[in-house]
Amino acid sequence: MSDIDPVIDRTEKPAVPVQIASLRPADPSEDFPAAIAAIAAEHRPSRMPFFKNLAALPPEAARDPALLGRVHLVYQAAMHATRAAVYHLPHLDSPALRKRKLRIFVDDDGLPGGDTHHYQLSRAFRAIGAALILDDEEFGDPEELSRHVDPQTAKFVQLAQTLYVRSLGAWCVVETMSDDWMRALCEALAKHFPQIVAEPYFSECFAQGVEERHAAEAMAVTKLVLRAHPELLPETLRDARIMADALDGVWERLDELISAR
Repeated sequence: MSDIDPVIDRTEKPAVPVQIASLRPADPSEDFPAAIAAIAAEHRPSRMPFFKNLAALPPEAARDPALLGRVHLVYQAAMHATRAAVYHLPHLDSPALRKRKLRIFVDDDGLPGGDTHHYQLSRAFRAIGAALILDDEEFGDPEELSRHVDPQTAKFVQLAQTLYVRSLGAWCVVETMSDDWMRALCEALAKHFPQIVAEPYFSECFAQGVEERHAAEAMAVTKLVLRAHPELLPETLRDARIMADALDGVWERLDELISAR
């Protein structure tokens, strides 16, 4: 019997029938980037009238210190809300994921010389003559900040805190769209203040690809989380859509400000 070839080669892995393989659950994390990209495309900030209307303002209106101060307040409040909320992101608790999250904190709040994107933005607006309404350090607790802004902006400030704590969806969609709105804002302001393109808030971010890097990292770590916890996908996409809608509201509010001139 030993000279007879075995009927079964026990070292060969059995083939999985196509019918059975098709029943295996797909990895939902693989579809996540396309879903976020679709949301970001639908809500692309640069499509909003605010940016075009800001660029088209008459020179005397565009250089009004009070108007620039009001634009700064709304925009800075929205940006502050998302930057502060990043510190409360869920699911990124392992040492490796905390380390990756820290890099994003450093990009926003750990710039050389104690600088931050918040301070850079305020300096950029001061440089074009804005009469700032709040000091930098008054952008703090969401509830307190909400008392200093209009109801629509206050709603966004509080919503960011809620969504960022609940899932990673809002964070992903904000990071995915941020380069688009920063470029649109820079281009609109440059129509009236050509020197603003050299302000570090814009120039350093664009030169170093900061926002694009943040977007790629947010998507990468969220895919890791969803791969381990596929049940989180529906709420993650839900919160991404809610945040994208809320960001539209920020640009609408800014457009109301400049249209009232």
